Amino acid sequence: MVIEWDVPITMDDGLVLRADVFAPAGPGQHPVILSYGPYAKGLAFQEGYADQWRLMVAAHPDVARGSSNRYANWETVDPEKWVPDGYACVRVDSRGAGRSPGFLDPFSPREARDLYECVEWAAAQPWSTGKVGINGISYYAMNAWHVAGLQPPHLAAICVWEGAADLYRDATHHGGILSTFFQNWYDKQVIVVQHGAAGPRSAVTGEPVAGPEARSEAALESARTRFGELIAAHPLDGEFWRARSADWDKITVPLLTAANWGGQGLHTRGNFEGFTRAASAHKWLEVHGLEHWTHFYTDYGVGLQKRFFACFLHGDDARWRDQPAVQLQVRTLDGFVQRAEREWPLARTRWTRLYLWPDRNQLAPAPAGTDGAVSYRADSAGVTFTAPPLDIETEITGPVATRLFVSSSVPDADLFCVLRVLAPDGSGVTFPGAIDPHTPVGQGWLRVSHRKLDPDLSAEYRPYHAHDEIQPLVPGEVYQADVEIWPTSLVVPAGYRIALTVRGGDWEVRYPGAPRLGSFKNEMTGCGPFLHDDPADRPPELTGSTQTLWAGPGRESFLLLPVIPADDSP
Repeated sequence: MVIEWDVPITMDDGLVLRADVFAPAGPGQHPVILSYGPYAKGLAFQEGYADQWRLMVAAHPDVARGSSNRYANWETVDPEKWVPDGYACVRVDSRGAGRSPGFLDPFSPREARDLYECVEWAAAQPWSTGKVGINGISYYAMNAWHVAGLQPPHLAAICVWEGAADLYRDATHHGGILSTFFQNWYDKQVIVVQHGAAGPRSAVTGEPVAGPEARSEAALESARTRFGELIAAHPLDGEFWRARSADWDKITVPLLTAANWGGQGLHTRGNFEGFTRAASAHKWLEVHGLEHWTHFYTDYGVGLQKRFFACFLHGDDARWRDQPAVQLQVRTLDGFVQRAEREWPLARTRWTRLYLWPDRNQLAPAPAGTDGAVSYRADSAGVTFTAPPLDIETEITGPVATRLFVSSSVPDADLFCVLRVLAPDGSGVTFPGAIDPHTPVGQGWLRVSHRKLDPDLSAEYRPYHAHDEIQPLVPGEVYQADVEIWPTSLVVPAGYRIALTVRGGDWEVRYPGAPRLGSFKNEMTGCGPFLHDDPADRPPELTGSTQTLWAGPGRESFLLLPVIPADDSP
């Protein structure tokens, strides 16, 4: 393997970014696997994200097998596992991050244009065949959506591994409620490796990962956007967010979108939206579980990625031509079962309503015949509605939604809806999520003043909110609120019960021994780092309010479940 460090790439505005290139030794031309992002290309995975690396390698030794791991880097491919297959791997530090100078502005249109320029640069190099693929997790996946909409001529394929697509709905404002994750992420993971920040040196080159010269804090602050303030300044969807999100009609490149059932609060929704809405004629969906960083590096994930890129970068479709349009790791209580499908949502889904009976805290197959209501404080544990024990094993796989009729003691209300499964002894079933080791089956959110739906994009199983205006509540009046609960999967055994918890705040269940991951600020309590605790967005008058859920004739509140019949096959 031949390695070139800090290769200059000149952008259309004259700024020079820096890239590391890993390529097969000797003459020849090779297709390119490209990534562009802010995490410092010279920072070893094992150093920058030590907790994640330790947990992953301990549970999945195949991740480290077959590589020295000297060049392992957070959320990008390991070149030692890709270069032998005839790829040149190019890692670019994004503008203002790592060893690339410039103004740091995550997910901006300027970054998307930079990535376009990097694709075309890589295609023009003498060691390149001119075919470029983008591969990576999270940030490196999100900007793949963005640049694909710009249609760089030499972008041949993208693998979007757990990548949000709508920066408003998928990431910063869940149901219109501000998530504090990205402010914390910016502080803990990005500005610590901003270009010019004092910090670690590369374990391979010995050079500072954030550039050759340390700058003062004042200089660093003037060279970056105030990301948290920028997010809070745009509480509604609009031009600002559309410029930082996928443009589905313009994404025509072949794509593999890989989602995580446990990615509640970031990414999962975008991966499913990408599969159903992108204009690409050649697109595939894969869905897995476990931690956010795991399957991208396991033999399972690397094998899937390599088969995909072999088809579209090497022109070898022998191992991809029979790939199903949808490959699911269907979740069970103790693992996963792989299954091939043709579409999403699954055509054979039996959309099943369970109706809320507020005065009994029950979910039932028929709506309540008389009026009923239940109230709770928004800062309490809320209220849980429980269905009878299942007579038979039942698979729930797909998007979930709930329709609630709600009133509030103040001019707004925040709904936090948690889809749960209860064991016969009444204990809640949780799973290792993308970040949190005790994630519930599903979650959804809605600020009721954002209840307005987009009629062209909404379906009963996937309410799509416009988020273009505030519609305040009149205290005491009842409003219909349709809440999107992100897609999930679970085969629920007989004797277990489906439950829906409705709260006025984030789900919190404290478990002893939950790992504390160094790249996140908060303790894990079921929501991972995707909390909604900004005091300006959720003031005391809102969090201390009283909410009431209603049901009865004309107010048929229900939970809509995607039940997959056991006797049908795709």
